[in-house]
Order: sequence, then structure tokens, then C-alpha cells
Amino acid sequence: MSEGYKGRIGNLVRDARKHRGLTQAQLAERLGTSQSAINRIEQGQQNLSLEMIARIGAAVDSEIVSLAAGPTHLRVTGPTTLSGSIDVKTSKNAGVALLCASLLNRGRTTLRKVARIEEVNRLLEVLRSFGVQTRWLNDDNDLEIIPPRDLRLDAIDEDAARRTRSVIMFLGPLLHRADNFELPYAGGCNLGTRTVEPHMAALRPFGLEVKATEGSYHARVTRSVEPGRPIVLTERGDTVTENALMAAALHPGTTVIRNASSNYMVQDLCFYLQKLGVSVEGVGTTTLTVTGVETIDVDVDYAPSEDPIEAMSLLAAAIVTDSEITIRRVPIEFLEIELATLEEMGLVYERGEEYVARNGRTRLVDITTGHSVLHAPLDKIHPMPFPGLNIDNLPFFAVIAAVAQGQTLLHDWVYENRAIYLTELNKLGASVKLMDPHRVMIEGPTHFSGAEIVCPPALRPAVVILLAMLASKGTSVLRSTYVIARGYEDLAERLNELGANIEPFRDISN
Repeated sequence: MSEGYKGRIGNLVRDARKHRGLTQAQLAERLGTSQSAINRIEQGQQNLSLEMIARIGAAVDSEIVSLAAGPTHLRVTGPTTLSGSIDVKTSKNAGVALLCASLLNRGRTTLRKVARIEEVNRLLEVLRSFGVQTRWLNDDNDLEIIPPRDLRLDAIDEDAARRTRSVIMFLGPLLHRADNFELPYAGGCNLGTRTVEPHMAALRPFGLEVKATEGSYHARVTRSVEPGRPIVLTERGDTVTENALMAAALHPGTTVIRNASSNYMVQDLCFYLQKLGVSVEGVGTTTLTVTGVETIDVDVDYAPSEDPIEAMSLLAAAIVTDSEITIRRVPIEFLEIELATLEEMGLVYERGEEYVARNGRTRLVDITTGHSVLHAPLDKIHPMPFPGLNIDNLPFFAVIAAVAQGQTLLHDWVYENRAIYLTELNKLGASVKLMDPHRVMIEGPTHFSGAEIVCPPALRPAVVILLAMLASKGTSVLRSTYVIARGYEDLAERLNELGANIEPFRDISN
């Protein structure tokens, strides 16, 4: 890194820090580093990785810092053979839910090994604007959260709130804290009523009414309204279930939630609520019975379980490169359908003995992949609510099907037009035919070759293209990879530790 570049970044960091009203010590605490390190950065005397620049940008909520040198791109040289072992990190979606749920507790919450990703950084900005103290405790990404006696809901950091899709999950905990409040939401008017409606159906029985206008949720709570019968969710959504759970946690009666999601992040939230003293029965089923309490004020320590979507990403990396690797700490309960489908396609792997995650509940295994000759499955591959194949894991089957013999039909019935991004694999030599907005036909096997592709705006298809690049002959470039950083921590760096050749770079002019 040139001296001039370090000086320019240092000036930007200093200006952004002062604009946010932070001291060097406060910025150092947010980054889990020392004040002297921040001083060296601002003096232009510190070498900075691209990851650290991104983390500083997140900590001061400044696009100027994170984008000062332009977006991050990845240069991938292949084909790659991976080897070694890798641990699955904790769940992104559980971490996000637990940050929202920490507002239920008036005591200290300590969360272990939290995914240090952009979505989490944005929620921490929102929490801090409420007056919540948050700090990273160590390099293991343990996080401490201490709420104030009274939340400053009118001081919400609107910029940070608009840059996260998770802000709607504050409705459940906040309806117990204020009679009237507003939450900004991302993406303009078209999110509005349609998006909030399943949440409203879940939260209306607790007296919450929300109007979505002019980019904000305007919430009003009628305290006399209480659930008189079971709450039936109109869609078995993860965040909708979590909102209903959080509302029920501080309702002193018993609430029954039917058609509840039993997915991994919902289970983690249930286990956390149990630690707070809330009775939750039926965890892992579609009927949850919650007996809440009037106030929660306890010091609690909780470790969210590992991320099945990251586990699937690593499994797909091994399959498309025909590599033998060991993936440790795989939450097997949430990958059994995926593994059964892959076995049917010819995947060879070994599965170790089960052991328990740090939360004391989730079942983990280590999986070692073997050399495999894959063929297309007999039937189409489609997602279903848990315990079916996870909707977020479906895109990985596109790149897996591309290396299998025969035709595979993927049916992404949940999302309009997400399937179209999978046709980007054609630029690397795949045969992916878009049948309609929800279905793609993939013909294999594919001999991938390098190409330059702009990262699609959808997280999982973006990672799918990166994995195909690992298997591609020659050099590939994946441009503007911020979307991957939203959901994965140091993915390129961790794949490199298994033998990949992925080089982050930016278009920098000195």
C-alpha cells in the first residue's frame, strides 16, 4: 500500500470519526483494537487490509471510507483443488434475531462468536442510537449488549436503519417499550403494506397497529388488547415467527403461535428466550406455546449455533472442485434433506459422530467429502419450509448441477426473478436455461472457464458464481462483491486457507 494512499485513508477515517462524534478510544472499542492503532491509521502510518477498511467504514457508518478506493473485486485463479479442514461460523440470521431480542432484556446480554458481517454492523449502529451500549469483547467476536434504563427511540440512526432489512424485527420487542414509535425502512414505498402485513397479522393481537407511509413504519400500541386465541401466522416466515415470539415473551399470559417456522434461527431465539426466563414449548415444531413474563432483567450468556447455509456453501465449494475437505461443526438437523439429495446425485462423503453446539441443543457433525461422479437427480429440486430443503440453499444446487451428468430442474417458487441470476453461470461455460422467473434447467457436466462478471445483487447467487470461478480454468474476476460481505465473514480469505487462489483488489489510482 503506497504512503500517499495510507495518508488519504487516514484523513478520511479521522474526518468520518469526528463527523460521528467519536473519540479515537471509542472507535478503537468498536473495532476491538487499541487507541494507538487508530492513531497510527489516522496518521497514515498503518498498513490496512481491505477487510479492516470495510470494518472501519461500518464502524463510522461511512460509505466514504469503505468506498474511498472503489468497490472490492475478487480475482480468482483456477481450477482449484481444496484440501484441509474448516469450521462453520455461527448463524448470520440467528445473530440478527438475537440482537433484536436483546431489547427484551434490561440486563446484560453476552453473545458468543457473533457473525461479524455488514448486516450485524448496521443493527449495532441502530442499537447504539437507542442508547444501548455494545462492545466487541475479543477476537472471538464475543459481543456484550447493555441497554439503558430508557431507550431513546426518537434518536434512531435512520441511515443505518435504512441499510438493513432486519429493522422490522424491532416491532416485536419495542411494542412493550413505547405506546408510539417510528421505524424507518429500506427501499422506498414499494415495501410498504404488503411486506408488513404478515408481521401485522402476528402482532395485532398484542395491540400493535402499524401504518407504512413515506419510508417509515408508524407504530401505535393499544395496551388493552391481548391475544384471546391462538395466533395463526398466514405465512410460515422466519422473521414473522420471531416477531411473534418476541411480542409474546413480555406478555405475561400464555400465547399459542400456530404455523410457526421451526427453522434454525427461530430455534436459537427460542433457546435464548428460555435463558431469559420465558417458557417456550414446542421448539422445533410448527406450534409454539409461550408463557411470557412482565419484565426481564437478567445477565445472560448465549452462544448461537452454526450456520447451515455457510455449511452448504462450503460443501458446494468441495463438490464443484471435486475436493476432499473436512467441514467441521455442521448443524446436521438443518442439512439432512440437502445431503440426502446430494447422496441421490452420487456424492461420496463421511459423516462423523454427532456432538452438541455451544448452545447445548443444536446437533453438529463433521463432514468429509470424497471424490464423486455426480449425475442429475431423478426429480426437480425445490425448497420447502423446514424440515424441507432450505430456500437459501437452493442456489447452490445450480452450480452443483452444472458439474453433474444430465439435466436438473431447479424450482425457486419463493422468490420472483432470483433464478435469473443463476444464468450468469453461462458466462463461465455452464448451460443454464431460464424456463420462467422461477425455474431454471441446468445441463451438465460443465467445463468451466474464466470470465469477468459483475456480482449479482442477490447474496446466494453471488456466492454461487464465486464457487464456479474456483472450478474455472484460467483467471476470473468477480466485480463489486459488497453483497457477499453482507452475509459472509472473510469468505475469500477462508477459502484461500483451503488452497483457493482468490485475490481481493480495488481499482485504485494513486
